[in-house]
Amino acid sequence: MFQKIKKTIEEFRQRDRKILNATLENEWANVYHDSIRGRAWLEELPLNIGRWAGNYAFFYVLNRVLADYKPKKILEFGLGESSKFINATLKNELTESTHKIIEESNEWKNHFITNHGLSSHSEIIICPLKKEEVNGFSVNVYDGLDKYIKSKFDLYVVDGPFGSARYSRYDIVKLAKHFEATDEFMIIFDDYNRQGEQDTVKELLLLFKKLNITIYKGIYVGSKRVLVLGTKKYKFIESL
Repeated sequence: MFQKIKKTIEEFRQRDRKILNATLENEWANVYHDSIRGRAWLEELPLNIGRWAGNYAFFYVLNRVLADYKPKKILEFGLGESSKFINATLKNELTESTHKIIEESNEWKNHFITNHGLSSHSEIIICPLKKEEVNGFSVNVYDGLDKYIKSKFDLYVVDGPFGSARYSRYDIVKLAKHFEATDEFMIIFDDYNRQGEQDTVKELLLLFKKLNITIYKGIYVGSKRVLVLGTKKYKFIESL
């Protein structure tokens, strides 16, 4: 009897969380549309927001980071809706910035370019997926990433590869091992509501502590959670 009551209570809690998240997401949709008002090229940009792509909280955060901080060098994991957004911003506003996208599928790359085009500021690099063991768990990582990414970036957008149950999207940790205390950067993490992404962020924070890098953190909750990490130069990401 007790177990049945406990199960019923948990079902009600899950239902209430879904209702709350849906309400928050609707609020973020309004906030996002307000944030791009007056910029016709963004208002008219066709975006498929939600589901596998970033939610409204994600695109609001991405827009604010690009508009407020104007990063010169952007690295994005995963080709998709956020790539369209960044690509459009570089064409219309950040005309001196560059944007590298790591993608596992050459077929998807060709489909994307055919349907959406690609500015001269952006470059898509194909790195097929492979399995790698991280702390005893099998994880999807990009094969050969170190061959193509040898420099550092102002903004890292982590929305790929396909999520793993634990230590998901771990490539950012491998890149961060080369960071130094004097570096300034931001990292946007999509799907922070999931265990795998939370594992990776914990590893990142431990690494930054070891490297003596002070990190500021902002969490934005809608239908999914979006996390932003940044160094002192970007400390106001806590309250975008």
